[in-house]
Amino acid sequence: MLAEHVRRTPLLCVTLPNKIEATLKLECLQHSGSFKARGAFWSVLSAPERPSRLVAASGGNHGLAVGYVGRALGIATQVFVPTIASPVKIEAIKATGAEVIQVGENYAAALAASQEAAAMPGVLALHAYDAPATVAGQATLAVEFLDQAPELDTVVVAVGGGGLIAGVASALPTSVRVVGVETDGCATYSAAQAAGQPTQISPRGVAADALGASVIGEIAWRALSARSVESILVSDEQAMAARRWLWDNCRIVVEPAGAVALAAVMAGAVSGDRVGVVLCGSNTDPSDLV
Repeated sequence: MLAEHVRRTPLLCVTLPNKIEATLKLECLQHSGSFKARGAFWSVLSAPERPSRLVAASGGNHGLAVGYVGRALGIATQVFVPTIASPVKIEAIKATGAEVIQVGENYAAALAASQEAAAMPGVLALHAYDAPATVAGQATLAVEFLDQAPELDTVVVAVGGGGLIAGVASALPTSVRVVGVETDGCATYSAAQAAGQPTQISPRGVAADALGASVIGEIAWRALSARSVESILVSDEQAMAARRWLWDNCRIVVEPAGAVALAAVMAGAVSGDRVGVVLCGSNTDPSDLV
């Protein structure tokens, strides 16, 4: 269903400074600059009826993906974003032709504001991470990754609201270890593990505009708990160092959230003979890299 709408993103094999060899899945090259296009396309294409309008709440990447999908399919789109959203992402969403409404200080506030608009007839609301269709679309990344690199024994993924890692954990065989990585300021999964259930956090730090969910999704919590997916925390400094390494050594531009999974491997927190790492997003201002 998605083959004609999304890119089959390439892989890059690298040797990291700590001598770990990793296979990078360059989802930062996906349409709209992140994996989110997969879930957004799947949500619209699998809907029972073609919607007259798309509505989404987003810290940036999901809104950009929904705007891209709306333009590609000829459907009007409205995106609610919090005030912490990156100006780069806001301008990019506007460039898709979507109407952008900036409201609230976090994703939860933007989501609440979007719900009234989503109640109108003919409107399809696309949740950023906690909806079956969203997770199903993100799962296609894992299927594609394993098809390209069937030897992988470990796949490392950033966690925000959990839609991507829920799809990865659901799609990969249990023989492949799945590791979730968060910054210590956006640790929804780690907080849920400590509490034994999804619990509210106050997102902060360099990755908050992309990993800024205030609670992990119920779908992700069930999927990750069922597989006992490991949680690893990295600092903002480690994420930024990984981002810098990607530019200096590979000329790949990612946003801070896009470097979080790699940061854990570079820190030696993930072991494995055949490690795969998802670089999940590239919507950033690259001026600090040059």
